[in-house]
Amino acid sequence: MMYQNNHLILILLLLFLFHSTCLSFTFQHNNNESSNQTSSLKNQILELANTPNMLKWMKSIRREIHEYPELAYEEFKTSSVIRRELDNLGVVYQWPVAKTGVVAKIGSGFPPFVAIRADMDALPIQELVDWDHKSKVDGKMHACAHDAHSAMLLGAAKILQEMKNKLKGTVVLIFQPAEERGVGAKDMIAENVLEDVEAIFGLHLVTQYPLGVVASRSGEFLAGCGSFKAKINGGKGIHQRCFDPVLAASASVISLQNIVSREIDPLDSQVLSVATVNAGSDSVTFGGTYRAFSKKSFNSLRKRIEEVIKGQVEVHRCAAEVEFFGREHPTIPPTTNDDRIYKLARQASSMIVGEENIKLAPTWTGSEDFAFYMDKVPGAYFLLGIENEKSGSIYSGHSPHFFIDEDVLPIGAAIHAAFALSYSTIS
Repeated sequence: MMYQNNHLILILLLLFLFHSTCLSFTFQHNNNESSNQTSSLKNQILELANTPNMLKWMKSIRREIHEYPELAYEEFKTSSVIRRELDNLGVVYQWPVAKTGVVAKIGSGFPPFVAIRADMDALPIQELVDWDHKSKVDGKMHACAHDAHSAMLLGAAKILQEMKNKLKGTVVLIFQPAEERGVGAKDMIAENVLEDVEAIFGLHLVTQYPLGVVASRSGEFLAGCGSFKAKINGGKGIHQRCFDPVLAASASVISLQNIVSREIDPLDSQVLSVATVNAGSDSVTFGGTYRAFSKKSFNSLRKRIEEVIKGQVEVHRCAAEVEFFGREHPTIPPTTNDDRIYKLARQASSMIVGEENIKLAPTWTGSEDFAFYMDKVPGAYFLLGIENEKSGSIYSGHSPHFFIDEDVLPIGAAIHAAFALSYSTIS
């Protein structure tokens, strides 16, 4: 009996070792195959992105858009340039979307659907950079790189169109108006641009990082931003006495400042600032802005602002109207990167710029209406550096001296394409 058991144990052990060896071999083979596919994808993207003609073409598009900047929902010339180039590439698109937006599609027409997005609008700023392609429109300038964003997305369209046989799914290219107003993304969503889309990626050029450096972070990244306005009316009490709205407003402003300093966890960064105060004979109007990184904190802060103002006004026996602005000063939610999409975007970016040029970004108090897309589908928002002292690309966005090192254009185009192709391949 023991002799038989020993034989049985020996047979089982040999089967286990043989099976384990087979599994190990299969796993290694799959890893090598995946590595080879990634290397081939990388080489093909970089080859297409870095041809002299590609850089020359993207520069010409960016400069044409830069010379004729258009504000929110005025991007008719800009969108016509985009449509002209899409026509030349043989890429199908829909226009107009949200008045001036363009939505193009490349691929099989079947799932998975993945979106990449660029904004198009300029700013009401007088350009002070003296160069051959300076803005030809007084008081308007592309001071936030949206001209380059559009050129890079067109560059990605060119790469993807050349490699569409590699796409198992469909890439949706969103050229969006009115980002600076904080409403463009919301309006694009209302016209179903995210229909069937499973994930979305966005990229913004910044001078906070050297040329070609990519930065982002998983989870909370950019702050949500909102505005408020309160009107306090004095009214009249007994014996025709007027209650003082100035005193009520003063108490409200002081109490609002205590919310962040006395009520909020110091590790949960939030901002609340009263920026305007106007007093009349029987009323006072004041307003300000608030920001927070998590949706929970952002919504709680908004609720607390209203509670504090109405509470202080009641103490002083006045009346208050509290308004949180809509179209003119929209409420933009926090930009929160989905962990899975962030990792995929990070990997795609590393493929293009190298792991040594990938940085962990801090949380930023700036806001982006790209957050509206990520309220609907998982997404990731990344920054791409353009800082280069030699080329004059040193001034931050919204400066009249803002200038772009155009060598970034093929890098941005390649990152967009790498993300879209990677998502299509693994999904």
